[in-house]
Amino acid sequence: MFAPEKTDFPNHARDSRHVKRTPLNDLHQKLGAKMVPFAGYEMPLQYPAGIISEHHQVRKSAGLFDVSHMGQIQVGGENAASWLETLLPADLVDLEECIQRYSFLTNDSGGIVDDLMVYRLDNEYCLIVNAANKEDDLSLMRNRASPGVAIKAREDLALLALQGPRAAAALRSIAPGVEKLGFMTAARMTIAGVGCCVTRSGYTGEDGFEISVDEISAPGLASTLLALEGVEPAGLGARDTLRLEAGLCLHGSDIGPDTSPVEAGLRWAIPACRRPGGTRPGGFPGEGRILQEIEHGPARKRVGIRPEGKAPVRAHAPLLAPGDSPAGEVTSGGFGPSVGAPIAMAYLPGSLATPGTQLKAQVRNKALPVTVCRLPFVPHRYHPRP
Repeated sequence: MFAPEKTDFPNHARDSRHVKRTPLNDLHQKLGAKMVPFAGYEMPLQYPAGIISEHHQVRKSAGLFDVSHMGQIQVGGENAASWLETLLPADLVDLEECIQRYSFLTNDSGGIVDDLMVYRLDNEYCLIVNAANKEDDLSLMRNRASPGVAIKAREDLALLALQGPRAAAALRSIAPGVEKLGFMTAARMTIAGVGCCVTRSGYTGEDGFEISVDEISAPGLASTLLALEGVEPAGLGARDTLRLEAGLCLHGSDIGPDTSPVEAGLRWAIPACRRPGGTRPGGFPGEGRILQEIEHGPARKRVGIRPEGKAPVRAHAPLLAPGDSPAGEVTSGGFGPSVGAPIAMAYLPGSLATPGTQLKAQVRNKALPVTVCRLPFVPHRYHPRP
């Protein structure tokens, strides 16, 4: 039987040494959150309503997440865009003001050091990186810095994520005009009297916003947002089930230093100008492997997995091909509350990655039947860009 309070966070999530607190820690305690160590921070796993309730709240209305543990890094200077392109397989030279992109830092073997969001405001590039990797990302960037490039870690900022189909209507009541933002755009605006940087993006598959605000103002702004009609707090547990249903990768589980963007199904994030035949092909770490896989295809692919029955198939469960030969391993898995069934993601050889392929998953010495399927499990409902 599935235990809804169990999560599939990577190993670093449970490291309780040197735990930090976000600016919203007191608010989480006041709201009755169950706090857990995650990526070096004490974070809310869930609130009294529970993970399943919080999940459905985001799918049906709006939920507010504290994601202040994420890293926020500003890069400026005359050569900032061209320098960033030596680290990321992205088009930043031609990135327009107020536009956001999904990208990744890659290593020399073509693996993903970290995945991130980057947007341009006031001729600066703002990177939102994963909490567990932010110190390493910052060191990497500073070690490879070029003259004229300024790199600044914004440890003075908090980050809030308001997600769900009613997020825009709720936020509009205290930030008129915010509803005009399109998906993956950014703007500076005032919310309830507080200056913020807002992007229309998120990690749930739903419409929503991420709000960067100074740490002093963050608790008051979060309380204001939670007082809006249709908004409830949501924790890490619901964030994980939401992103899994949306088929979104978790670094350290579904992607990592040994995983290329192409085999992860993320080639869409590498624009034509950085691909073979483009105006600026390659020029980033691991270009040999990545461009080769774009041209000829990867040896393995990230796929969706639908287990039969109600038993979840969790991360690291081996997958078996017909004849019980090893086929791959589950990277993320659990129960999809909106799907109403277990779901998982895995990497499989191309010969086994076709939707409808029947496999088995090894779970507690039992071989459970599973079926390969397309991602996502729940359709994305992002707001279109005008």
